[in-house]
Amino acid sequence: MFMLTETCTAHTDLLANIFVGLGCSTTPNDLVYIIDGSSSLGAADFETAKRWLINITSGFDVSLRHTQVAVVQYSDTPRLEIPLGRHQDTQELLRDIGYISYLGGRTQTGRAIKFASHHVFPSSNPTVKATRNRIAVILTDGRSQDDVVDPAMDAKAQGIALFAVGVGNEITNAELVSMATKPSSTYVLHVEDYTSIGSIREAMEQKLCEESVCPVRIPGTVNGQKGFDLMSLMGIVEVAKKVQGSLVSEAAYLLSPHLDVTRSTREIFPEGLPPSYVFVATLRVKSPAHHMKFDLWRVLSQDRIKQVAVTLNGAEKSVTFTSTSKFINNSSALFLPKRLFDTDWHQLKLLVKPKRITCYLDDTHVEEQLLEPVVSIYINGKTQVAKKVNIETTVVLQKLRLYCDPVQSQREGACEIYSVVRPKGPPGPDGKPVSKTH
Repeated sequence: MFMLTETCTAHTDLLANIFVGLGCSTTPNDLVYIIDGSSSLGAADFETAKRWLINITSGFDVSLRHTQVAVVQYSDTPRLEIPLGRHQDTQELLRDIGYISYLGGRTQTGRAIKFASHHVFPSSNPTVKATRNRIAVILTDGRSQDDVVDPAMDAKAQGIALFAVGVGNEITNAELVSMATKPSSTYVLHVEDYTSIGSIREAMEQKLCEESVCPVRIPGTVNGQKGFDLMSLMGIVEVAKKVQGSLVSEAAYLLSPHLDVTRSTREIFPEGLPPSYVFVATLRVKSPAHHMKFDLWRVLSQDRIKQVAVTLNGAEKSVTFTSTSKFINNSSALFLPKRLFDTDWHQLKLLVKPKRITCYLDDTHVEEQLLEPVVSIYINGKTQVAKKVNIETTVVLQKLRLYCDPVQSQREGACEIYSVVRPKGPPGPDGKPVSKTH
Protein backbone atom coordinates (compact mmCIF):
# COMPACT_ATOMS: atom_id res chain seq x y z
CA MET A 1 0.00 0.00 0.00
CA PHE A 2 2.84 2.40 0.84
CA MET A 3 4.56 1.86 -2.50
CA LEU A 4 1.30 2.48 -4.36
CA THR A 5 0.67 5.71 -2.45
CA GLU A 6 4.23 6.90 -3.05
CA THR A 7 3.98 6.18 -6.78
CA CYS A 8 0.63 7.97 -7.10
CA THR A 9 1.98 11.00 -5.24
CA ALA A 10 5.03 11.18 -7.49
CA HIS A 11 2.78 10.87 -10.57
CA THR A 12 0.51 13.66 -9.29
CA ASP A 13 3.51 15.94 -8.70
CA LEU A 14 4.78 15.23 -12.22
CA LEU A 15 1.42 16.14 -13.78
CA ALA A 16 1.25 19.29 -11.68
CA ASN A 17 4.66 20.37 -12.95
CA ILE A 18 3.67 19.72 -16.55
CA PHE A 19 0.45 21.73 -16.54
CA VAL A 20 1.51 24.58 -14.25
CA GLY A 21 3.91 27.28 -15.40
CA LEU A 22 7.27 26.84 -13.67
CA GLY A 23 9.60 29.50 -12.35
CA CYS A 24 11.10 30.85 -9.15
CA SER A 25 7.86 30.78 -7.18
CA THR A 26 7.20 27.08 -7.81
CA THR A 27 10.58 25.47 -7.17
CA PRO A 28 10.95 23.07 -4.20
CA ASN A 29 12.88 25.05 -1.56
CA ASP A 30 13.59 24.77 2.14
CA LEU A 31 14.26 28.44 2.93
CA VAL A 32 15.38 29.47 6.43
CA TYR A 33 15.74 33.11 7.48
CA ILE A 34 18.25 33.63 10.31
CA ILE A 35 17.55 37.17 11.54
CA ASP A 36 19.47 39.24 14.05
CA GLY A 37 17.30 40.26 17.01
CA SER A 38 20.07 41.66 19.21
CA SER A 39 19.99 44.96 21.09
CA SER A 40 22.01 46.77 18.42
CA LEU A 41 18.92 46.88 16.19
CA GLY A 42 16.19 48.34 18.31
CA ALA A 43 12.50 47.54 17.94
CA ALA A 44 11.89 49.93 15.02
CA ASP A 45 14.65 48.47 12.84
CA PHE A 46 13.49 44.96 13.71
CA GLU A 47 10.03 45.82 12.34
CA THR A 48 11.69 47.11 9.15
CA ALA A 49 13.63 43.86 8.85
CA LYS A 50 10.40 41.86 9.16
CA ARG A 51 8.73 43.91 6.42
CA TRP A 52 11.71 43.19 4.18
CA LEU A 53 11.31 39.44 4.80
CA ILE A 54 7.59 39.68 4.09
CA ASN A 55 8.18 41.49 0.78
CA ILE A 56 10.73 38.92 -0.40
CA THR A 57 8.71 35.91 0.71
CA SER A 58 5.47 37.11 -0.91
CA GLY A 59 6.76 35.99 -4.32
CA PHE A 60 7.02 32.32 -3.33
CA ASP A 61 4.30 29.69 -3.63
CA VAL A 62 4.28 28.28 -0.09
CA SER A 63 3.13 24.64 -0.09
CA LEU A 64 4.40 21.14 0.62
CA ARG A 65 5.46 20.68 -2.99
CA HIS A 66 6.99 24.12 -3.48
CA THR A 67 8.63 26.46 -0.93
CA GLN A 68 8.68 25.87 2.82
CA VAL A 69 9.88 28.74 5.01
CA ALA A 70 11.30 28.84 8.54
CA VAL A 71 12.38 31.84 10.61
CA VAL A 72 15.05 31.78 13.33
CA GLN A 73 15.55 34.92 15.43
CA TYR A 74 18.73 35.10 17.46
CA SER A 75 20.56 37.18 20.03
CA ASP A 76 22.27 35.38 22.96
CA THR A 77 20.46 32.21 21.89
CA PRO A 78 18.51 31.27 18.77
CA ARG A 79 14.73 31.03 18.91
CA LEU A 80 12.74 29.09 16.31
CA GLU A 81 9.89 31.45 15.44
CA ILE A 82 8.47 29.49 12.50
CA PRO A 83 9.47 25.87 11.73
CA LEU A 84 9.63 24.40 8.24
CA GLY A 85 6.35 22.82 7.21
CA ARG A 86 4.05 24.81 9.50
CA HIS A 87 2.43 26.79 6.68
CA GLN A 88 0.78 25.63 3.45
CA ASP A 89 -0.41 29.10 2.51
CA THR A 90 1.66 32.17 1.67
CA GLN A 91 -0.64 34.71 3.32
CA GLU A 92 -0.75 32.82 6.62
CA LEU A 93 3.05 32.67 6.63
CA LEU A 94 3.37 36.41 5.96
CA ARG A 95 0.91 37.12 8.78
CA ASP A 96 2.92 35.05 11.26
CA ILE A 97 6.20 36.72 10.26
CA GLY A 98 4.54 40.00 11.18
CA TYR A 99 3.67 38.64 14.63
CA ILE A 100 7.30 37.83 15.58
CA SER A 101 8.36 39.81 18.67
CA TYR A 102 11.78 41.39 19.17
CA LEU A 103 14.28 39.58 21.42
CA GLY A 104 17.14 41.94 22.32
CA GLY A 105 20.48 40.76 23.69
CA ARG A 106 23.96 39.97 22.37
CA THR A 107 24.90 38.92 18.81
CA GLN A 108 25.68 35.18 18.64
CA THR A 109 25.49 34.57 14.89
CA GLY A 110 27.59 31.41 14.83
CA ARG A 111 25.34 29.72 17.37
CA ALA A 112 22.29 30.61 15.28
CA ILE A 113 23.81 29.14 12.09
CA LYS A 114 24.63 25.90 13.92
CA PHE A 115 21.12 25.73 15.35
CA ALA A 116 19.52 26.20 11.92
CA SER A 117 21.70 23.64 10.15
CA HIS A 118 21.25 20.95 12.84
CA HIS A 119 17.73 21.56 14.16
CA VAL A 120 15.73 23.44 11.51
CA PHE A 121 16.76 21.95 8.18
CA PRO A 122 15.83 18.28 7.72
CA SER A 123 18.82 15.96 8.08
CA SER A 124 20.40 15.09 4.74
CA ASN A 125 22.77 12.54 3.25
CA PRO A 126 25.61 14.46 1.53
CA THR A 127 26.18 11.53 -0.87
CA VAL A 128 22.59 11.71 -2.17
CA LYS A 129 21.40 14.53 -4.42
CA ALA A 130 18.81 16.63 -2.57
CA THR A 131 15.33 16.91 -4.08
CA ARG A 132 14.80 20.32 -2.48
CA ASN A 133 17.04 23.39 -2.50
CA ARG A 134 18.44 24.16 0.98
CA ILE A 135 18.86 27.92 1.40
CA ALA A 136 19.59 30.11 4.43
CA VAL A 137 19.56 33.92 4.52
CA ILE A 138 21.47 35.49 7.43
CA LEU A 139 20.43 39.08 8.18
CA THR A 140 22.63 40.88 10.72
CA ASP A 141 23.78 44.37 11.65
CA GLY A 142 26.54 43.60 14.13
CA ARG A 143 29.82 41.77 14.47
CA SER A 144 29.24 38.34 15.94
CA GLN A 145 30.49 37.73 19.46
CA ASP A 146 31.19 34.08 18.68
CA ASP A 147 32.87 32.13 15.88
CA VAL A 148 30.97 32.07 12.58
CA VAL A 149 33.51 30.31 10.35
CA ASP A 150 33.16 26.73 11.62
CA PRO A 151 29.33 26.74 11.83
CA ALA A 152 29.13 28.22 8.33
CA MET A 153 31.53 25.62 6.93
CA ASP A 154 29.49 22.88 8.57
CA ALA A 155 26.26 24.22 7.07
CA LYS A 156 27.78 24.46 3.60
CA ALA A 157 29.07 20.89 3.93
CA GLN A 158 25.43 19.86 4.44
CA GLY A 159 24.49 21.39 1.10
CA ILE A 160 23.01 24.58 2.51
CA ALA A 161 23.55 27.71 0.41
CA LEU A 162 24.29 30.63 2.76
CA PHE A 163 23.44 34.22 1.86
CA ALA A 164 24.89 36.87 4.19
CA VAL A 165 23.12 40.24 4.30
CA GLY A 166 24.86 42.94 6.32
CA VAL A 167 23.28 46.19 7.53
CA GLY A 168 25.31 49.17 8.77
CA ASN A 169 28.98 49.72 9.54
CA GLU A 170 29.37 47.43 12.55
CA ILE A 171 29.34 44.25 10.48
CA THR A 172 32.51 43.84 8.41
CA ASN A 173 32.64 42.61 4.84
CA ALA A 174 35.24 40.05 5.90
CA GLU A 175 32.80 38.46 8.36
CA LEU A 176 30.01 38.39 5.77
CA VAL A 177 32.33 36.72 3.25
CA SER A 178 33.46 34.16 5.84
CA MET A 179 29.84 33.10 6.41
CA ALA A 180 28.54 33.14 2.85
CA THR A 181 28.78 30.60 0.08
CA LYS A 182 31.28 31.48 -2.65
CA PRO A 183 31.48 33.56 -4.77
CA SER A 184 30.85 36.49 -2.43
CA SER A 185 29.69 38.59 -5.40
CA THR A 186 26.61 36.35 -5.50
CA TYR A 187 26.04 35.47 -1.85
CA VAL A 188 26.91 38.71 0.02
CA LEU A 189 24.76 41.85 0.14
CA HIS A 190 25.26 45.00 2.21
CA VAL A 191 23.32 48.22 2.87
CA GLU A 192 24.11 51.28 5.00
CA ASP A 193 21.11 51.03 7.34
CA TYR A 194 17.68 49.48 7.74
CA THR A 195 15.93 52.46 6.16
CA SER A 196 17.65 51.59 2.86
CA ILE A 197 17.24 47.81 3.05
CA GLY A 198 14.39 48.04 0.55
CA SER A 199 16.95 48.98 -2.12
CA ILE A 200 18.28 45.42 -2.18
CA ARG A 201 14.90 43.71 -2.28
CA GLU A 202 15.02 43.10 -6.05
CA ALA A 203 18.62 41.87 -5.86
CA MET A 204 17.77 39.47 -3.02
CA GLU A 205 14.72 38.14 -4.87
CA GLN A 206 16.78 37.57 -8.01
CA LYS A 207 19.55 35.79 -6.11
CA LEU A 208 17.09 33.48 -4.35
CA CYS A 209 15.55 32.78 -7.73
CA GLU A 210 18.94 31.97 -9.27
CA GLU A 211 19.60 29.53 -6.44
CA SER A 212 16.28 27.81 -7.13
CA VAL A 213 15.98 27.84 -10.92
CA CYS A 214 19.62 27.93 -12.07
CA PRO A 215 21.51 25.20 -10.20
CA VAL A 216 24.13 24.64 -12.92
CA ARG A 217 27.28 26.73 -13.34
CA ILE A 218 28.58 27.28 -16.87
CA PRO A 219 32.11 25.82 -17.23
CA GLY A 220 34.86 28.27 -18.15
CA THR A 221 33.10 31.39 -16.86
CA VAL A 222 34.58 33.71 -14.24
CA ASN A 223 33.43 32.54 -10.79
CA GLY A 224 31.37 29.82 -12.48
CA GLN A 225 28.38 31.91 -13.53
CA LYS A 226 25.01 30.19 -13.21
CA GLY A 227 22.95 29.73 -16.32
CA PHE A 228 22.31 27.61 -19.38
CA ASP A 229 24.92 26.91 -22.06
CA LEU A 230 22.57 26.13 -24.94
CA MET A 231 25.43 25.10 -27.26
CA SER A 232 25.98 22.12 -24.99
CA LEU A 233 22.48 21.54 -23.60
CA MET A 234 20.87 21.61 -27.06
CA GLY A 235 23.50 19.22 -28.44
CA ILE A 236 24.78 21.71 -31.03
CA VAL A 237 28.44 20.93 -30.39
CA GLU A 238 27.70 17.24 -30.98
CA VAL A 239 25.58 17.32 -34.14
CA ALA A 240 26.61 20.48 -36.02
CA LYS A 241 29.64 20.83 -38.29
CA LYS A 242 32.59 22.50 -36.54
CA VAL A 243 33.96 25.52 -38.44
CA GLN A 244 36.25 28.51 -37.93
CA GLY A 245 34.90 30.99 -35.41
CA SER A 246 35.13 34.77 -35.18
CA LEU A 247 38.82 34.55 -34.23
CA VAL A 248 41.48 31.97 -35.03
CA SER A 249 41.31 30.80 -31.42
CA GLU A 250 37.52 30.29 -31.52
CA ALA A 251 35.46 27.38 -32.84
CA ALA A 252 31.93 27.72 -34.17
CA TYR A 253 29.22 25.39 -35.44
CA LEU A 254 27.31 25.51 -38.71
CA LEU A 255 23.58 24.94 -38.37
CA SER A 256 22.66 23.73 -41.84
CA PRO A 257 19.09 23.85 -43.25
CA HIS A 258 18.62 20.12 -42.61
CA LEU A 259 19.77 20.11 -38.97
CA ASP A 260 16.94 19.93 -36.44
CA VAL A 261 18.00 21.44 -33.10
CA THR A 262 15.05 20.59 -30.87
CA ARG A 263 14.94 19.40 -27.26
CA SER A 264 12.30 18.87 -24.61
CA THR A 265 12.00 22.04 -22.52
CA ARG A 266 11.89 19.85 -19.42
CA GLU A 267 15.48 18.77 -20.22
CA ILE A 268 16.78 22.30 -20.80
CA PHE A 269 14.85 24.38 -18.25
CA PRO A 270 13.54 21.83 -15.71
CA GLU A 271 12.45 24.56 -13.26
CA GLY A 272 11.47 27.16 -15.85
CA LEU A 273 13.18 30.52 -16.40
CA PRO A 274 14.18 33.23 -13.90
CA PRO A 275 12.41 36.62 -14.20
CA SER A 276 15.72 38.29 -15.13
CA TYR A 277 18.48 36.88 -17.31
CA VAL A 278 21.00 37.75 -20.01
CA PHE A 279 20.67 36.17 -23.46
CA VAL A 280 23.99 36.16 -25.37
CA ALA A 281 24.57 34.89 -28.91
CA THR A 282 27.81 35.17 -30.88
CA LEU A 283 26.79 34.39 -34.43
CA ARG A 284 27.17 34.94 -38.13
CA VAL A 285 23.95 35.17 -40.14
CA LYS A 286 24.99 33.86 -43.55
CA SER A 287 23.26 34.14 -46.89
CA PRO A 288 20.39 33.50 -47.51
CA ALA A 289 19.43 33.64 -43.81
CA HIS A 290 20.39 37.33 -43.61
CA HIS A 291 17.31 38.08 -45.75
CA MET A 292 14.98 35.68 -43.90
CA LYS A 293 12.84 35.75 -40.79
CA PHE A 294 13.57 33.01 -38.27
CA ASP A 295 13.60 32.27 -34.55
CA LEU A 296 17.17 32.16 -33.29
CA TRP A 297 15.84 30.66 -30.03
CA ARG A 298 12.34 29.80 -28.92
CA VAL A 299 10.43 27.92 -26.24
CA LEU A 300 7.12 26.44 -27.39
CA SER A 301 4.26 25.15 -25.28
CA GLN A 302 2.79 21.71 -25.92
CA ASP A 303 0.30 23.25 -28.37
CA ARG A 304 3.20 25.02 -30.18
CA ILE A 305 2.49 28.51 -28.89
CA LYS A 306 5.58 30.69 -28.44
CA GLN A 307 6.30 31.35 -24.78
CA VAL A 308 9.71 32.97 -25.29
CA ALA A 309 11.47 33.76 -28.57
CA VAL A 310 14.29 35.79 -30.09
CA THR A 311 13.29 36.39 -33.72
CA LEU A 312 15.65 37.73 -36.40
CA ASN A 313 14.09 39.37 -39.46
CA GLY A 314 16.62 39.91 -42.24
CA ALA A 315 14.17 41.73 -44.50
CA GLU A 316 13.48 44.36 -41.82
CA LYS A 317 16.95 44.14 -40.22
CA SER A 318 15.23 43.71 -36.86
CA VAL A 319 15.34 41.60 -33.69
CA THR A 320 12.12 40.89 -31.78
CA PHE A 321 11.95 39.50 -28.25
CA THR A 322 8.66 37.81 -27.37
CA SER A 323 7.57 36.56 -23.96
CA THR A 324 4.44 35.42 -22.18
CA SER A 325 2.58 38.17 -20.37
CA LYS A 326 0.40 38.48 -17.31
CA PHE A 327 -2.17 40.77 -18.96
CA ILE A 328 -1.99 39.98 -22.70
CA ASN A 329 -1.17 36.81 -24.63
CA ASN A 330 2.34 37.95 -25.56
CA SER A 331 4.56 40.93 -24.91
CA SER A 332 7.19 41.87 -27.49
CA ALA A 333 9.93 44.39 -28.10
CA LEU A 334 11.44 45.20 -31.52
CA PHE A 335 15.01 46.44 -32.04
CA LEU A 336 16.90 47.51 -35.18
CA PRO A 337 20.55 46.40 -34.88
CA LYS A 338 21.01 46.52 -38.66
CA ARG A 339 24.68 45.52 -38.72
CA LEU A 340 23.69 42.10 -37.34
CA PHE A 341 22.61 41.15 -40.87
CA ASP A 342 25.79 42.13 -42.79
CA THR A 343 26.91 38.42 -42.86
CA ASP A 344 29.87 39.19 -40.56
CA TRP A 345 30.41 38.02 -36.95
CA HIS A 346 28.49 39.82 -34.21
CA GLN A 347 27.48 39.46 -30.57
CA LEU A 348 23.79 39.95 -29.78
CA LYS A 349 23.01 40.53 -26.10
CA LEU A 350 19.59 40.99 -24.51
CA LEU A 351 19.25 41.98 -20.85
CA VAL A 352 15.80 40.74 -19.85
CA LYS A 353 14.13 42.04 -16.69
CA PRO A 354 10.54 41.62 -15.44
CA LYS A 355 9.32 44.91 -16.94
CA ARG A 356 11.99 45.98 -19.44
CA ILE A 357 14.53 44.69 -21.93
CA THR A 358 17.77 46.19 -23.26
CA CYS A 359 19.46 45.24 -26.55
CA TYR A 360 23.21 45.42 -27.22
CA LEU A 361 25.13 44.67 -30.42
CA ASP A 362 28.87 44.04 -30.06
CA ASP A 363 28.67 45.46 -26.53
CA THR A 364 27.18 48.73 -27.83
CA HIS A 365 23.82 49.86 -26.44
CA VAL A 366 21.05 49.72 -29.06
CA GLU A 367 17.86 50.50 -27.14
CA GLU A 368 15.86 49.82 -23.97
CA GLN A 369 12.14 49.07 -24.10
CA LEU A 370 9.36 48.31 -21.63
CA LEU A 371 7.81 44.84 -21.33
CA GLU A 372 4.53 43.68 -19.89
CA PRO A 373 5.01 41.66 -16.66
CA VAL A 374 5.90 38.08 -17.63
CA VAL A 375 4.45 34.81 -16.35
CA SER A 376 6.13 31.45 -15.84
CA ILE A 377 6.66 29.12 -18.80
CA TYR A 378 5.23 25.64 -19.26
CA ILE A 379 7.89 22.96 -19.63
CA ASN A 380 5.78 20.39 -21.46
CA GLY A 381 6.77 21.67 -24.93
CA LYS A 382 9.92 22.07 -27.00
CA THR A 383 12.94 24.36 -27.03
CA GLN A 384 14.42 25.05 -30.48
CA VAL A 385 17.31 26.90 -32.13
CA ALA A 386 17.44 28.47 -35.63
CA LYS A 387 13.91 27.74 -36.81
CA LYS A 388 11.98 29.26 -39.74
CA VAL A 389 8.44 28.08 -39.12
CA ASN A 390 9.12 24.32 -39.44
CA ILE A 391 12.23 24.71 -41.62
CA GLU A 392 15.72 25.14 -40.22
CA THR A 393 17.78 28.05 -41.52
CA THR A 394 21.52 28.47 -42.00
CA VAL A 395 23.39 30.24 -39.22
CA VAL A 396 26.84 29.86 -37.66
CA LEU A 397 26.85 29.86 -33.86
CA GLN A 398 29.86 30.32 -31.60
CA LYS A 399 28.07 31.07 -28.33
CA LEU A 400 24.47 30.72 -27.18
CA ARG A 401 23.90 31.23 -23.45
CA LEU A 402 21.45 32.40 -20.85
CA TYR A 403 23.06 33.85 -17.72
CA CYS A 404 20.83 33.98 -14.66
CA ASP A 405 22.58 36.95 -13.05
CA PRO A 406 21.56 40.19 -14.85
CA VAL A 407 24.83 41.80 -13.70
CA GLN A 408 26.56 39.45 -16.16
CA SER A 409 25.44 41.88 -18.86
CA GLN A 410 28.12 44.29 -17.58
CA ARG A 411 30.78 41.58 -17.40
CA GLU A 412 30.08 39.98 -20.77
CA GLY A 413 32.09 41.95 -23.32
CA ALA A 414 32.39 41.24 -27.03
CA CYS A 415 36.10 40.43 -27.08
CA GLU A 416 35.54 37.61 -29.57
CA ILE A 417 34.37 40.12 -32.21
CA TYR A 418 37.33 41.35 -34.26
CA SER A 419 35.92 44.84 -34.79
CA VAL A 420 35.66 45.23 -30.99
CA VAL A 421 39.13 43.81 -30.28
CA ARG A 422 40.71 45.77 -33.13
CA PRO A 423 38.53 48.86 -33.59
CA LYS A 424 39.16 51.04 -36.59
CA GLY A 425 41.58 53.82 -35.67
CA PRO A 426 41.64 57.47 -36.78
CA PRO A 427 42.90 58.22 -40.29
CA GLY A 428 46.66 58.54 -40.59
CA PRO A 429 48.60 61.50 -42.00
CA ASP A 430 48.56 62.14 -45.72
CA GLY A 431 51.35 60.38 -47.58
CA LYS A 432 53.97 62.07 -49.73
CA PRO A 433 52.91 62.72 -53.32
CA VAL A 434 54.36 60.28 -55.82
CA SER A 435 55.72 61.67 -59.06
CA LYS A 436 54.25 60.07 -62.15
CA THR A 437 56.51 58.44 -64.69
CA HIS A 438 55.62 57.92 -68.29
